Amino acid sequence: MIKEGYVEKVIYKNDDNGYAVFTVEGEDGEDIFVGTLHGISEGIYISAEGEYVNHPQYDLQFKFTSYEIKMPDDMVSVERYLGSGIIKGVGEALAKRIVKKFKMDSLRIIEEEPERLAEVKGISERKAREIAVSYNEKKEMQDAIIFLTGYGISINLAVKIFNEYGQEMYKIIRSNPYKIAEDISGVGFKTADEIAERMGISSDSDFRIRAALLYTLLNASQLGHMYLPKQMLVAKTYSLLVDDNVPYNEELENEIGSQIIELQMAGKAIVKELDGAVIAVYAAANYYIELNSARILSDIDLDFTSEDRPLDKMLAQIEEVEKITLEEKQKLAIKNAVNNGVAVITGGPGTGKTTTINAMIKMFEKLNLELLLAAPTGRAAKRITEATGYTAQTIHRLLELSGGGIDEEGNSSTYTFARNSNNPLEADVIIIDEMSMVDSSLFYSLLQAIMPGTRLVLVGDSNQLPSVGPGNVLKDIIRSEVFSVTVLDKIFRQGENSDIITNAHLINAGKQLAINNKSRDFFYIPRQGSQDIIAELKHLILDSLPGFFQVDPMNIQVLTPMRKYELGVENLNKRLQEILNPPNRSIPEKEKNDVVFRKGDKVMQIKNNYKLEWKIMDAKGRFVKEEGVGVFNGDVGFVKEIDEFDQKIVVEYDDGRLVDYLYSQLDELEHAYAITIHKSQGSEYPAVILPLLGGPRMLMNRNLLYTGVTRAKSCVCIVGSVHTFQEMIANEQEQKRYSGLKDRIKEVYELA
Repeated sequence: MIKEGYVEKVIYKNDDNGYAVFTVEGEDGEDIFVGTLHGISEGIYISAEGEYVNHPQYDLQFKFTSYEIKMPDDMVSVERYLGSGIIKGVGEALAKRIVKKFKMDSLRIIEEEPERLAEVKGISERKAREIAVSYNEKKEMQDAIIFLTGYGISINLAVKIFNEYGQEMYKIIRSNPYKIAEDISGVGFKTADEIAERMGISSDSDFRIRAALLYTLLNASQLGHMYLPKQMLVAKTYSLLVDDNVPYNEELENEIGSQIIELQMAGKAIVKELDGAVIAVYAAANYYIELNSARILSDIDLDFTSEDRPLDKMLAQIEEVEKITLEEKQKLAIKNAVNNGVAVITGGPGTGKTTTINAMIKMFEKLNLELLLAAPTGRAAKRITEATGYTAQTIHRLLELSGGGIDEEGNSSTYTFARNSNNPLEADVIIIDEMSMVDSSLFYSLLQAIMPGTRLVLVGDSNQLPSVGPGNVLKDIIRSEVFSVTVLDKIFRQGENSDIITNAHLINAGKQLAINNKSRDFFYIPRQGSQDIIAELKHLILDSLPGFFQVDPMNIQVLTPMRKYELGVENLNKRLQEILNPPNRSIPEKEKNDVVFRKGDKVMQIKNNYKLEWKIMDAKGRFVKEEGVGVFNGDVGFVKEIDEFDQKIVVEYDDGRLVDYLYSQLDELEHAYAITIHKSQGSEYPAVILPLLGGPRMLMNRNLLYTGVTRAKSCVCIVGSVHTFQEMIANEQEQKRYSGLKDRIKEVYELA
């Protein structure tokens, strides 16, 4: 259905996402229009396609999906259009004078001869230029949206494209639409491919093949890889370009290989031979992250050994004052941290990493060295702060994250760190905890802010799952065999009767556990079907665990290996939401893409967003204590407010940060009643439930189970198949992660 008319009144508009509610006067009378229209203003003439919907609060509305802004075709309409406020600096009175002077030629004059506006009383030459600029900006955007939506591009994406390229977008879309997949977040190869097909671009175009290669490399990064073996890259790109039912095309496969060389010559890809056999293909940015990280590590890895420091005596004093007894490897770890520019301390749960960090801090204080303590996530930083009494920050806060800026090459960037090579961190020692969670990009940003003379101490469990982001930093640094590494392997917390710690180490060693439920904190509940498992989850969360362990049901964390299937994150969250936060007429909610967000919901940020603003209020909620930007993949909080008028949801995170999400941004959130074990890294929960029934062998492995078990502080409940549990312990297979930092480190040290 098509409806058209003049915009009479703008009831609501959101300048960030373009959502608008306005009345339109047409031939059939007045209608309320709702939809996305950037640059809405009273007086414009709109022709829109959509349908009538019944809103529970606002009655009948016309919900449009596409639209066209038409230019006025009579003097009254021209005057009405100019006086609507669409042009900055032009009100009703001035519009009347412009139309009186130029009549139906008014819009052409503004567009083509703006200097003539100075002929109108009250308009200076400067004001004439400002009116022309404002008019053209609005017209250019509207023209762009109309052009792009004609190729099946959504209005929101059209605005993104126009904001990125401006008038250059026409040339880009017509010549190489695949470029938008490279440059614009949220645009995948398939979207660009559909546009290209509509533009008549050949399916064997070089642009298309190169775009598919770059998309495959980008997708690999999102799966944790820094590079792909050439053979794998060619195969994955081929499957992206050709449907399964199309006969094999050897010529296309050869052309893909040729285009890798073209990408290398254009500086967009780097090809390296590894171990004399594997040919690795990197997206150029990933390669230089690894290479430059290796170079900085080499630069800061200085020898600080001094015979003048009586370290053993100082350690004895620390033991006496702190009333602790350090094991020999703990002492060695502290000495290595004092004597080396780069030192690694690794060990499983209960091996005394926190005690070692505490004693290390005391040692550095004795040596009058300024130190900084950080961790990858807010939860991890909070935990190490509580354990040491020394204030820890997230790495992002340590580096003073800010949203947007200009990089060294003069290009705009999505975020910047105030701390970098030009403004390094002012510290003698930097300690990073939970290092297994740190990806290559964040690690490189950290290294850039460290100057030679500053010690870097990396602490973590190398047996944990690797970071969510690309790379395998901690393992690669250890495997390079270049730096000082201390492995803590003595278990100290067995005396606390914690079977969680004992069993975690048995799992890591590949030893089967006794399933007898004689433990006080590690339980196994056999259930065979997914529905039986879900029923048991309900019983545990609502009845058993809260009373026995004095834990809030909302703080009981369900960890699952997978996203799909009955026991995957998506289904479990729907079921657990029904249990913990069921629908209620008095509780506001918002549905987006078949997901219902309800006030009180436990939610998680699922991508890094360096631009999202946050604030922390005082205890009474009256004043802003602190504010900044950046919300990160894995951050967990609760829906505090749903504001229908402003079209937003307010989330409060664990550390008190309040973040506003526009409805258009809700794809960055998902429920967190159940989360994947991967997403739980660096966090600790009072009680953990692991539903296990079956799944892909590459996923259901020892490493995953070990990570899930070690997230629990007071209680672990395994619910499901004993066979699956035992199979996971026996399965040493891990999903291969392609990273080359180890090789880059060795290269740099061989050249040094």
